[in-house]
Amino acid sequence: MLKSTFKKKTYLEQCTDYRHDVLLKGMIEMGFAFEEIEETIRMVQSEKLDIRTITMGISLRDCSGDTANTIAEKIYDKITRKAENLVKVAEELESEFGIPIVNKRISVTPIAIVADNIEKDDFIKIALSLDKAAKNVGVNFIGGYSALVHKGFTDGDLNLINSIPQVLSETERVCSSVNVATTKAGINMDAVALMGKIIKDTAYRTKENDGIGAAKLVVFCNAPEDNPFMAGAFHGVGEGECVINVGVSGPGVVLAALSKLPKTADFGQISETIKKTSFKITRAGELIGRLAAQRLNTSFGILDLSLAPTPEIGDSIANILESMGLSKCGSHGTTAALALLNDAVKKGGVMASSYVGGLSGAFIPVSEDAGMIEAVEAGALSLEKLEAMTCVCSVGLDMIAIPGDTPYETISAIIADEMAIGMINKKTTAVRIIPAPGKKEGDYVEFGGLLGHAPVMKVNSFSPKDFINRGGRIPAPLHSLNN
Repeated sequence: MLKSTFKKKTYLEQCTDYRHDVLLKGMIEMGFAFEEIEETIRMVQSEKLDIRTITMGISLRDCSGDTANTIAEKIYDKITRKAENLVKVAEELESEFGIPIVNKRISVTPIAIVADNIEKDDFIKIALSLDKAAKNVGVNFIGGYSALVHKGFTDGDLNLINSIPQVLSETERVCSSVNVATTKAGINMDAVALMGKIIKDTAYRTKENDGIGAAKLVVFCNAPEDNPFMAGAFHGVGEGECVINVGVSGPGVVLAALSKLPKTADFGQISETIKKTSFKITRAGELIGRLAAQRLNTSFGILDLSLAPTPEIGDSIANILESMGLSKCGSHGTTAALALLNDAVKKGGVMASSYVGGLSGAFIPVSEDAGMIEAVEAGALSLEKLEAMTCVCSVGLDMIAIPGDTPYETISAIIADEMAIGMINKKTTAVRIIPAPGKKEGDYVEFGGLLGHAPVMKVNSFSPKDFINRGGRIPAPLHSLNN
């Protein structure tokens, strides 16, 4: 008689099998092919596929009031009611499907719109209410402490913007963004000049933590209304009452797929491989997003198919570019490689979801990408090269540490350059830059978690002061007149 080779499965193996059975059932119900399901399971297990964020967008347009206290109370009540089960549902899906859901977040209507009648010193009450609500429901960030000033300021806009340094130094979970330019309106250079000062002040007020407050502040051109990623998420005025937006991520999956290609593979083969991989990543996000919306009894908004790196080894955009044949990210050819990657991600992902939106491309945040950090340390990657790369990807100059004594006019000029790229190219661009107090070129900042750490980068020492102090608006480009 043959001896049985049957081995009883461990509890962990049984749990894994159960999760994959649930994943199998869900994907079959959504029309996924069996081969897709097998690949999705493998991508989760060995290639760092995750859902980077489930973000609930909540309209606060019905939360206005005569006083800051009234507005703060209405905001707290609505957020805690709408998002009461957000984290619970996300954790259930994570457990059932075995796909990590890294962040659970909330975005709200730009607060400058909701509280336009509030004085500067009272905005902190509203910010503390946002922070308290976020903590109550268990999300790690809440976005929407925002103002849209691409053509000019209201009194409320100015009050909110001037309160940002205090707010970001006294709250834990609140994120802020300011849109200072659009292709249709041009660039509000008064806002650009002001934001240089605000960023400097915000970093200084959080100097004990290397200026981390500035890591929660983004300056935009052409800000999208349905972005699920922080720190720039807000719930736009064109959005519905409440929606679920999902941000997927999979640099490790793309890198693994490219590593299987022969060294002789041409760019057409590389593009096709990225497109197929992006399609699979996006399909998994579509499944999770729709189920989350269904269980939360709300609408599914969009799927943002951006490749968002993490500080973990093997989860890097820089490493993907280097796998195409670059000796180091930042060398000549980097912008072309990034253009190929960004285009292929969009082409593959857009076919896998009913509604694609947000930022949807490849992110290049220095402190959040181990390969980018290595490239800066090696002297291959400069601020100027990063600016060139933003012409072909999403979103912009992201999570870059610069010397703490950098003049605010220089920070404003960095913002102006990035806004010009977005305005002229009809794309979203942004700046999230940290003038690290007390740090100089070559020092390091440490933020921890997904925000990572970064070397302080060199900044051009020639002054743009007279340029920034001119003020006014840079007019919209001719091609904005397309009616």
